[in-house]
Amino acid sequence: MHRPISKYIRIAGIVAISLIILLLIGGYIAYNKREALLQKEIAKAKDKAKKDYKLNINIGAAHFTGLSTVSFSDITVVPDQRDSLLSIKKFDISIKIIPLIFGNVKFADIVLDNGHLNLTDVKGVKNFDFLFKKKDTTEKKERADLSVLANNLVKQVLYKIPDDLDLRNFLVTFKKDSAGIKLLAQSAVIKDGKLSSTIKVNDTLATWHIGGKMQPSDKNIDIHLYADGKKVEIPYVEERYHLKVNFDTISTRLEKVENSDGVTRIYGSWSVKNLLVNHPALSPSDILVPDGSIDANVFVGKNYVSLDSSSLIKIKKIAVKTYLKYQLYPVKIYTVKVNSDWMNAQDVFDSFPQGMFDSFDGIQVTGKVKYHLHVFLDSSNPDQVQFESALAKDNLNIVKYGKTDLGRLNRPFVYTPYEKGKPMPSRIIGPQNPDFTPLEDVSPNLKYAVMTSEDPSFYTNHGFVEESIRRSIATDIKQKKFKRGGSTISMQLIKNAFLSREKTLSRKIEEILIVWMIENNNVMSKDRMLEVYFNIVEWGRNIYGIGEASRYYFGKSPSNLTLGEGIYLASILPHPKTGLYSFLPDGSLRPSLINYYNLIGKMMAARKWTDPDSSGYGYYSVRLREDLRQNIAPVSTAVADSLMKQTNDDDDDVNVQAIMNKPTVPEKKPNFFQRLFGKKDTTVRKSVEQEPEIDTVGKTKKQIRQEKRALRRLEKQRQKELRDKGLM
Repeated sequence: MHRPISKYIRIAGIVAISLIILLLIGGYIAYNKREALLQKEIAKAKDKAKKDYKLNINIGAAHFTGLSTVSFSDITVVPDQRDSLLSIKKFDISIKIIPLIFGNVKFADIVLDNGHLNLTDVKGVKNFDFLFKKKDTTEKKERADLSVLANNLVKQVLYKIPDDLDLRNFLVTFKKDSAGIKLLAQSAVIKDGKLSSTIKVNDTLATWHIGGKMQPSDKNIDIHLYADGKKVEIPYVEERYHLKVNFDTISTRLEKVENSDGVTRIYGSWSVKNLLVNHPALSPSDILVPDGSIDANVFVGKNYVSLDSSSLIKIKKIAVKTYLKYQLYPVKIYTVKVNSDWMNAQDVFDSFPQGMFDSFDGIQVTGKVKYHLHVFLDSSNPDQVQFESALAKDNLNIVKYGKTDLGRLNRPFVYTPYEKGKPMPSRIIGPQNPDFTPLEDVSPNLKYAVMTSEDPSFYTNHGFVEESIRRSIATDIKQKKFKRGGSTISMQLIKNAFLSREKTLSRKIEEILIVWMIENNNVMSKDRMLEVYFNIVEWGRNIYGIGEASRYYFGKSPSNLTLGEGIYLASILPHPKTGLYSFLPDGSLRPSLINYYNLIGKMMAARKWTDPDSSGYGYYSVRLREDLRQNIAPVSTAVADSLMKQTNDDDDDVNVQAIMNKPTVPEKKPNFFQRLFGKKDTTVRKSVEQEPEIDTVGKTKKQIRQEKRALRRLEKQRQKELRDKGLM
């Protein structure tokens, strides 16, 4: 009974010993052949680099110096017909044996002396463009599983971080035409799981340090970047993109990586101390965030990347839960969710980044607030975009206004409009001004026409109309630019009365916050808001307020405006500087406006704001003031229609000749920040410089000059009227 068992044990022992002997023999042969195998693999790598990427790789010497350590010297990498990309004097690398048995290359030790990574992009020629080379293939490949890619990428990155590193004098340079940056890592050491380094920036500009915990095998990384005696600044970014960024310390922490159920989960966090950002599209002044962080849990599925809802963004005293998801295929779908718990309202205002919302500096409030945002966009069906935004309050009260007195519009005040950043003549918005018009003296024809065109639910909304914003988002996405706005009358009033004309992201957010504070704290009544709006809004070149506008266009007081005149004045609000182009030389309205009249008129009738009318809702009875008609430029219908569509986009003025001339200079491709914040159109100015003899509507230069002279006469007459009123 025992004999067969012992027999099997002896057989197993013999097999095991035989295998060990075979492995030892194989290892001995491999050990003796390893130099030849190394040279063979190097040759194959060189050939592949040359064939696939047109890279010329040279290695002065390469040989084993230990069981698993390879020493290289005098390495150079030069792309064909490009600047040298990489040179390394000495490079020793050790690989862990156990992971290698299972097919994973894990670096144990790296020693690198005197290296130079040289990246150049001069006149569009890059010495690293091989990185973006696409493989030629006609085969239709199945879409990659993003979760698998992410998991493999994380593993590869972590495996390529050695347990021990000794790096000395490794230079990284990047040059793009005349701009560039130079980073010299004088030393970088990883020892016993700790990283320390010294990096010189642009020779003597600054000294950076990266240090902290570095244990890639355990997926445990916690490192910090800081500078000696000053802030960390990114010089190339400012030079290239006009974006100034600096900070005291930035920290990155990787806690764990998991892969299960087809999802790769990466848990980590980022934090920054005293972050300063300055860009013309963000704010006219520096934005300072003293303390910010994000606990970012990134989930990657088969076809999506997301920031999980457990992620938390913190700025000083406030924290919000944020969920972001981007589905790549079969269609692109974007999801954004932001939620906060009830927060102390004073903490919220105290946590605003310095330099973003100057109006609220020093404000004192009581109560609590919480915020909710939901956006869902299926790119294949933008018309069905979902948008929800709500800032709830609980016993919120304003104890003291900040830098801006939000209640100042409740009493007479001085209003100074701006054009192209320059102040225009100031006006008193109150009874002291003969052109001031109380709301009860504004013709209902005008009042309801303006409300219909600008904000039909003005008296029932709280400063925002979600459906209007939702439709604006859908339109902007389809047009691929900011084509449609979602501004209510309240938002237009705040923009004109409280804020500068800079087109910045911070100004837009500040506008929204001021509107919310005024509307939700009963700072002003709806009637007073509408009254101030009618008295400060722009109705033409240097024409502000309905008192000036009604007398300028029709020679009458606002109380006597007819329905047709009210609809006309409502029609020019989006483009007030082009108001006179609505008229023909005889003072009647251009035919193209009849559709607008019928549209607004029918909407007014549906709300019982006027009677139904089959004869154009007063269109045919409108006549421009007689002494203005002689100065109406003989502009063709096509040009006039183009001019009438120009929006009053803050400081942007309308270039008449540019609209009559077709742009002939191709537009430059926008850079990152232009795509992010919008690109100013430069083709108009360039096309004007071309001065074509015949424009697109058949006009000669002489006719164009005549039209410009007529416009100048019109402007001089208006300035004379302002001087007579003592406003200039």
